[in-house]
Amino acid sequence: MEVKIEQLNKIYRGNVHALNNLTLTIPTGMFGLLGPNGAGKTTLMRTLAGILHPTSGQLKVGPYDGTTERGRLAIQNTLGYLPQDIGFYPDLSAREFLDYIGLLKGMDDNKARKQRVETLLEMVALREVATRKIKTYSGGMKRRVGIAQALLNDPRLLIVDEPTAGLDPEERIRFRNLLSDLSGDRTILLSTHIVEDIAQTCENIALMKKGQVIFQGTILEMLEQTRDHVWLLTTQGARPGGNCTIVSTLHLGKTVQYRIVGTPDNNKQTLQLQPTEPSLEDGYVWFMHNQPAQ
Repeated sequence: MEVKIEQLNKIYRGNVHALNNLTLTIPTGMFGLLGPNGAGKTTLMRTLAGILHPTSGQLKVGPYDGTTERGRLAIQNTLGYLPQDIGFYPDLSAREFLDYIGLLKGMDDNKARKQRVETLLEMVALREVATRKIKTYSGGMKRRVGIAQALLNDPRLLIVDEPTAGLDPEERIRFRNLLSDLSGDRTILLSTHIVEDIAQTCENIALMKKGQVIFQGTILEMLEQTRDHVWLLTTQGARPGGNCTIVSTLHLGKTVQYRIVGTPDNNKQTLQLQPTEPSLEDGYVWFMHNQPAQ
């Protein structure tokens, strides 16, 4: 299900532009949305989910117009949404919670609803602990309950906002693999500021800054535009200056190796300065520092 957004604006009181003439096309499959805190990612997610109404602009999810009341209701019927902070009923078990959410979503067929709950508990690897109260779950287990509730209505569009924030490395890997397995013929919009989560799951991405999209394309296209701007600098002297950002620092005995994005002001002929292949993190840093929002 393709999502098309054109010149979308969301203006809060005080003339705060959370979304500023944002234009974006999201194809079927996994799509990554990267940006710093305050870039407008969550506002965009909540607008797509019909929780917020745009101030102006065009928003279509498949055939539905997200700027009309009828369109928003139709989108919500085909949507699954995992917000950054989901409210649980801590004294319910995972099975009880999912059954209750299913009722709220209009799943009135008792047998079909309970069968769907059991299928999802198996999918997110919680069936063995489904009778435990949610308040006894770890952070990663709670996020898996969250993705299960978002999948109850078998949505064509799944929106997940910062799904791995606060998880340990093993749970992050488990969650990323689960999202990849779910993509198939549905659209999954993964919004995060964790670059590695995007690198491991998505081919198509967009970068947001100050309510605007400053890049949209494939990861390979982004890396191609970043090439020739990433260096390894080995020195015994001071940290590099100039119009550059230090991405990492590696101590090598008497010398220090810096991975930098941009142009250092040091003399390249007197230092061990070598070009290197960019990573997605390098590309993110390059665009954030060198591509201004309009």
